Amino acid sequence: MNSTAPPTSLAPLAARLRALPPSCGQVRLIAVDGHAGSGKSTFSGHLADALGGAPVLHLDDLASHAELFGWTDRLRTRVTGPLSRGERARYAPYDWTLRRFGPAVRELPPAPVVLMEGVGAGRRALRPLLAHLLWMDLDAERSWRRGRERDGAEQSAFWDGWTKAETEHFSADPSRPFADTLVRQLREGYEWHQRTPATA
Repeated sequence: MNSTAPPTSLAPLAARLRALPPSCGQVRLIAVDGHAGSGKSTFSGHLADALGGAPVLHLDDLASHAELFGWTDRLRTRVTGPLSRGERARYAPYDWTLRRFGPAVRELPPAPVVLMEGVGAGRRALRPLLAHLLWMDLDAERSWRRGRERDGAEQSAFWDGWTKAETEHFSADPSRPFADTLVRQLREGYEWHQRTPATA
């Protein structure tokens, strides 16, 4: 199914996601994956609003400079494990400026729908816990260009390392072939396309 809607009219997609069976305990865990700079965070914010204020986990809070993609165990221990037991997830977000995990703790309730956004959200190890996987369908080069423009020249060295790490990650563990829905950002709003994902 193809649908086009402004950010304030994501209601049809939100309704479809709410109707899915739970996947992580009683939680419908929805992943929003895509290349860095593809618009995952912005889209997730709009979708969360359409879902009536669904909690959003930003995977940047669990990653770090030392472990750009090595956060799976941390996610299982701090987030998906508690959610699967009907408990609140608690984690200390990483501070990308101070380069350390902060002392402050954030909580994520076991809501009916929880969004998880970030590069690698649809990775192989997590797909059994997902009710739905959305992929922001913007190619790597355009996504990275947007990200570099957003972050400025002072982050150029970081982006050089990031693009190499992201390329290696998706080469070994691609998400797009397994996405249930492809999302494209338009000049105004979004367009999404339901598809039949690959099987592992």
